[in-house]
Amino acid sequence: MADATEDTHPPGGLKANAIGFVDALVIGLNSTSPAYSLAAAIGPVVALVGVHAPGVMLASFVPMLLIASAFYYLNRVDQDCGTTFSWVTRAMGPWAGWLGGWAITLTGVLVVGSLADVAVTFALLAFGLEGWVDDELLRETLTVLLILVMTAVCVIGTEVSAKVQNVLILAQVACLLVFAVVAIYRVYADTGSLDSVDPAFGWLDPFGAGGAELTASLLLGVFIYWGWESAVNLTEEVENSATAPGRAAVWSTVVLLVTYVSVAYAVVAYAGPAYLAENAQEEEFIFALLADEVMGAWDWVVLLAVSTSALASTQTTIIPASRTALSMARRHALPAYFGHIHARFRTPDVSTWWVAAIAIAWYVAVRQISQNALFDSLTALSLLIAFYYALTGVACAVYYRRHLTESPHHFLLIGLGPLVGAGLLVWLLVESIGDMSDPANSYSGVSWFGLGPPLVIGIGITLAGVVLMVVWRLRAPAFWAERPEVADPARVHGDAPTEP
Repeated sequence: MADATEDTHPPGGLKANAIGFVDALVIGLNSTSPAYSLAAAIGPVVALVGVHAPGVMLASFVPMLLIASAFYYLNRVDQDCGTTFSWVTRAMGPWAGWLGGWAITLTGVLVVGSLADVAVTFALLAFGLEGWVDDELLRETLTVLLILVMTAVCVIGTEVSAKVQNVLILAQVACLLVFAVVAIYRVYADTGSLDSVDPAFGWLDPFGAGGAELTASLLLGVFIYWGWESAVNLTEEVENSATAPGRAAVWSTVVLLVTYVSVAYAVVAYAGPAYLAENAQEEEFIFALLADEVMGAWDWVVLLAVSTSALASTQTTIIPASRTALSMARRHALPAYFGHIHARFRTPDVSTWWVAAIAIAWYVAVRQISQNALFDSLTALSLLIAFYYALTGVACAVYYRRHLTESPHHFLLIGLGPLVGAGLLVWLLVESIGDMSDPANSYSGVSWFGLGPPLVIGIGITLAGVVLMVVWRLRAPAFWAERPEVADPARVHGDAPTEP
């Protein structure tokens, strides 16, 4: 069997063995932006389900773990940085594969600007520069500069990116743990300034609220876990590429579960459900409010956690989009120049800069409309996320379909699990479409073509993808000649060398 650590990639390809398992794990964690995601979601989730917010974090973890299993087993047979695009193309054909790649790429474009904006805002707050936050032009300028800097880091090299991420995750997790410990201590010491409540094991029951509120909160839960698959997008650059990236993805979801549930307990216990529900519209700024309440003069610790979280995710979110574009270009599903690799750094420089340029243009354009329009564009992310995650789960079962009955292991982990995860995400996707159709449920609160802005944005992105796909099919039909495959028995049982 081929040595998994051997550089089997052709000269001019991505740099093999650039990072190890731990680096991939850290990048997967940072891509989810744990502190920022929690700050943005905890208020709205509590407003929906009250003290059962930790239970929602637990329930949302289930489909993520099942889809992570699909990523692991598909990566074992195809170590392609395009992940969902490459795997779905193999299992279900080029049309489905192209749409999966489009969804991954566009999620990065939609969210990078918002993440950079949050990183800048909370850094300014941490350093006591509140007046700068209110200066819209200054904040936007700093945000654009930050995107350019983090893009340059991605281009310079995966090793540099990993080192930066290691520092940022340590700072982020340390700050979150300090915040959680202090909050819980003050609850039991009865020294809190808000209406604290004692933590209870029953908070882990996600069905306590039930009904439409549970569905809406689960959608938010899926959003805060999104991003862990960035570790797999680096598969061509990770040591032991057949197994390490997939394991990093699975372990990322587990670490996130522990972090989210722990911090959710601390926040709900200290602030109380009433306070969090009343301030749900503050979005990520709920942590800015709680930082002063819990930490006093040390509030900068929490502000810094959110800033480093968003900063790290600004960088790592560029990775899946740029690697997917590279993979699509190599398979002739996009113009060839997107597949260019920097001769010195061996990173996809052209696709990386394109992702940054489009993300900046989207951020600046939407900000001119309103801050709420930017939030509406982020809400539309849930449609794309649920779509390509579900597509990956189905592709796993389809690709391995002839081997699912060979053992309980294959049936449960490669077939049933990914399909159940995909089914849950499709259900959430349908529910979210119904919810987003009502303009009253949007941040803007206005009607676009009789629908909510997030749904219009989601439909617009999908239609744009379909149009581009058809145009490229007519112009360069080579990719569409590919036909679906089934898993090679030797690869299923691990007897054949993995692909480069």
